[in-house]
Parts: sequence; structure tokens; C-alpha cells
Amino acid sequence: MRISDIPVPDTLAARGALALATEYQTTALTAHALRSWLWAEAFALVDGITGVDHELLYVSALLHDIGTVTEFDNHSLSYEHAGGHVGIALTAGAGWPRERRERVLEVIVRHNWPSVDPSMDAEGHLLETATALDISGSRPDALPASFLREVLVAHPRGALAAEFGACVVDQASRKPDTAARRLVDGGVVAKLAGNPLERV
Repeated sequence: MRISDIPVPDTLAARGALALATEYQTTALTAHALRSWLWAEAFALVDGITGVDHELLYVSALLHDIGTVTEFDNHSLSYEHAGGHVGIALTAGAGWPRERRERVLEVIVRHNWPSVDPSMDAEGHLLETATALDISGSRPDALPASFLREVLVAHPRGALAAEFGACVVDQASRKPDTAARRLVDGGVVAKLAGNPLERV
């Protein structure tokens, strides 16, 4: 398994998502988004998940944390809902029909669920599984070690643990009824620091 085996969607929405991610997010947060997309595609392969909407998965992965940045940080909505609405706006401009635009919101929101049934939402399941690996270190042995190393060289973790940890703590304190509070109470800061990917 190599990065080159995973084609990058070359569409208006995909290019727009990458532009938004790189223009508004920190380098570490955008690298996390790109790793999450690659992990998601890799989990689809190793877990035999088919029928994936690869463009939807890419756009959702690139924007799944954009609701944490100042410009898109909603005063009352959770950061995943805020990011999902950024995705709806982007894909509306790209001409996606309403039902598919709403899927971006669903996938981004569900990435923060404790688990997502792949038979209900393949893309939501894959993004939840991928971000669980990149944030909490879940299932690191499920993907080939050589692929893990290649992705981490291409998209280094940098200051992700410190940046995202501080961000989620801030979100939890300002919006205690959102998923950020559950993440903090579940020990996400320690999980970030202890993630085995930090030592690959």
C-alpha cells in the first residue's frame, strides 16, 4: 500500500476543500486532515468497505476540523457541526444537489461519534475510524507499517498534539454540551500525547 495507490479527487469541491483547509487552518491541522483522508481510504481497503463516495470522503476529511478555526468557530454550535455547514456552503458552490451536500454535514458530525456503523454510513465510519487513529492512536497495527511511515513523512504530525489538545479543551469549556466535552472527559489530551504515531 502506497500513497500513490490512492487517487486525489480532482474536482471543484475537492480543490475548494483543500484551498479552505490550507488557507484557514494551521499546517499541523491541515496535515491531520490529509492524514485522516489517507487513513480512511486505507481502512476502506483493509476492511473491505466498498461503495465509498471518494469525493465526499475527501471533502469531509479536509474540512472535519475547520469549525475550530477562529473564522468558522460558531458561538453555539459544536465545531463538527460548524465545519459541516462550511462543507455545505462549499459544495453548494460546486453544484452538489441538496441531499449530497447534507451528507458532508452528516459525515463530519459523525466523525466525533464513539463509533459509526459502516452499513449506515460508510464515509462517516471511515472518517471516524481514521480520526480515532490520528488523534487517539486506535488500531495502529491495522495498516501496514510502511504506509504509516510514508504518510507521516509526507504529512508530519508537527504540533498537532499541543494544538488540537488546547483547541478541544477550549471548545469544551465554551460549549460544554458538545462532543468536545466528551472528548476532553475521555482523556483526549493524554491520548494525543501518547499516540503511537508520535513515535513512528
